[in-house]
Amino acid sequence: MKYKIAIQGIESSFHHLAANKLFDSHQLELLKCDSFDNVATSISNFKADYGVLAIENTIAGSILPNYNLIDSTNLVILDEVYLNIQMHLMALDGQSIHDIKEVHSHPVALLQCKDYLKRFPPQFKVMEGKDTASEAKLIKEQNLKEVAAIAGEQVAKEFGLKILDRNIQSMKDNKTRFVLIGRKNEVKLPVVNKATLKFELDHKIGSLSNVLQLFNTFHTNLTKIQSLPILGSPWQYAFFVDVVFDDYVLFMEVTTMLEKIVKQFKILGEYRNNKDNYRTDITENSEKNLQINLADQLID
Repeated sequence: MKYKIAIQGIESSFHHLAANKLFDSHQLELLKCDSFDNVATSISNFKADYGVLAIENTIAGSILPNYNLIDSTNLVILDEVYLNIQMHLMALDGQSIHDIKEVHSHPVALLQCKDYLKRFPPQFKVMEGKDTASEAKLIKEQNLKEVAAIAGEQVAKEFGLKILDRNIQSMKDNKTRFVLIGRKNEVKLPVVNKATLKFELDHKIGSLSNVLQLFNTFHTNLTKIQSLPILGSPWQYAFFVDVVFDDYVLFMEVTTMLEKIVKQFKILGEYRNNKDNYRTDITENSEKNLQINLADQLID
């Protein structure tokens, strides 16, 4: 059975690579979207079964609007995958780095390479585009000279571009976390040890420290916390947190208590922690296939 997976970008983009890590290639049918919003909308409108969203990067940090996007569309996180991201400068064959006057890429990719881009002269133009692969494809299709794209090596191979400079990101160990999102489903996965939560707090002294103490008391490891302003409520914030745990029953006790001490509590996803598993071979064993065949467990 094939599953339609919505991604922001086109074939050979990093979102496409992430989708290939989450599903066997024969299961996967891409729905290419030009924005993260359209990824979420396509799932809500049943045009796609699932979607893949970049959620954070070790250089650029969290992609904060995507947290609100998952929350506001009532979608849930079902899985996660981490990719090692190596950025390369590429252009038409026959061009050299000295010919380049413009560089195009996705805003997050440009941010990951900002130190490198500072080396170019002031008249050098940096242009934000839809995604890494689309900008590279445009250079090839329109035969754009003196223009380069920043993208992954797989993009250069896909569209026949020449790599002018390699590994130009600010940190050599550059990773992006992607999440698989989908519609809510009552079926629980047999193996979960991570969750993403959202809550709001009263504007009182100690309200956040009480929540943090609760996690500590119940041996729930808080791995990430982000605050975002609540629209229409000046100086009020929603908190998005990631937690990992060993005991699911104990985790549920934590959520029960959290609901009593916070406002607008919501579980945005329960899934398997894959931080230390980059899955270069996603069919290695049956435990990994549990993740790859996630759609089978949720839909069938």
